[in-house]
Amino acid sequence: MKRNRRAKIVATLGPATNSAAEIERLFETGADVFRLNFSHGAHAEHKARLDAIRAAEKKFDRPIAVLADLQGPKLRVGTMAEGGALLEQGQAFRLDLDDATGDSTRAPLPHPEIFAALKEGTELLLDDGKIRLRVTEAGDGFAETVVEAGGRLSDRKGVNVPKAVLPLGAMTDKDRRDLDFALSIGVDWVALSFVQRPEDVAEARKIIQGRAAVLSKLEKPAAIDRLDEIITLSDAIMVARGDLGVELPPEDVPSLQKHIVRKCREAGKPVVVATQMLESMISSPAPTRAEASDVATAIYDGADAVMLSAETAAGEYPFEAVAIMARIIARVERDEAYRAIMETSHPDPEHTAPDAITAAARQVAETIGAAVIVTYTTSGSTTLRAARERPVVPILCLTESTETARRLVLAWGVHGVITRDVRNFSDMIDKACRIALSEELAHKGDRLVVTAGVPFGTPGATNILRIAWVGD
Repeated sequence: MKRNRRAKIVATLGPATNSAAEIERLFETGADVFRLNFSHGAHAEHKARLDAIRAAEKKFDRPIAVLADLQGPKLRVGTMAEGGALLEQGQAFRLDLDDATGDSTRAPLPHPEIFAALKEGTELLLDDGKIRLRVTEAGDGFAETVVEAGGRLSDRKGVNVPKAVLPLGAMTDKDRRDLDFALSIGVDWVALSFVQRPEDVAEARKIIQGRAAVLSKLEKPAAIDRLDEIITLSDAIMVARGDLGVELPPEDVPSLQKHIVRKCREAGKPVVVATQMLESMISSPAPTRAEASDVATAIYDGADAVMLSAETAAGEYPFEAVAIMARIIARVERDEAYRAIMETSHPDPEHTAPDAITAAARQVAETIGAAVIVTYTTSGSTTLRAARERPVVPILCLTESTETARRLVLAWGVHGVITRDVRNFSDMIDKACRIALSEELAHKGDRLVVTAGVPFGTPGATNILRIAWVGD
């Protein structure tokens, strides 16, 4: 089952896409990676979904990636009297640790760590920025504020502190329990929410110990200040525009998205653009023109993948959302302007033999009109280098590691096949031609560009480039 596009689609599972039949249909329609959102649902529900994904993987004989998205330290006010209260511009409003029900003068904020980071002048955003407060006084367990933008504050609404680095790790006790469970059922990727500093990623990697790849979600402006370090420590990055858009001026988000995507491409790390991509399709069978343009922009930027959240988890048109997203991606990738952008934005190769070989593979493939670039990989590094080049042709990844094949599903242009490692050069060429033919990535008479490492099976040792001809 090959796709007619290079960028991938991440689909979130939920009440609207819960059954094995619905998950199969999502995959057939175009979903490549399935997201299990641990902010919602019981462990048993997530296990059932993962089992259905693995059954689909076996049925279609294609590696499928599963992403466990941890909730992270989501900050919320407590309960309010009568479900909510109206805050008016200019009034005083208090936040404190008292868990008594809130009203129009105060609200409980059961996060003592927040108060330690507050000072006079700090801005607080409530309910996704709809309500804006300015701190006038802060102390041990309380903050006095003035309401700068009012509105109705109801139970459990979120709180954002845009310009402060909060003394919080990226994982709560709930996240640690969820992470243990996610690893026990065999997810391929773990997404860390609200990463603020590289230490957050290092802490998670220490716990995960290579059992899954780590994707860092950039939702806090503080993370942007240490972007290079976070990218270095992560296996992939997500531009999570929801909270990022709350904590930054809206006009800053598009340019920041481009900056993050460019940095990830330079580092050879997959990057996902997420949040509100086709949001109107939660209740509408077609997206707005602006949403279609938004998806297209992410692809023009060079993103490896784009993500659907509530559109597929709880929306009325989950399959239509995946289908239109796939069509938008395919249309952009046929555009001459897209190819021109990819050609002019190649990151400079590092001064290593693997980078030199991979850069040459793209150039050779374009020069001879090859049908596909074939990469043999153990760890995935060879294939990620090839994806970083954004070649005109697909990338056929051959690996004997099921885990590697699944993780690489997230990467741009990669079509993974699980197969035994090769023994010699003759075996290498024969297997590359045979699988390219059977996977319908090449036809008889086509040429292939093959990269591998000698000794065979050595991780990261790409040092061979061969041109092969697909014969009988």
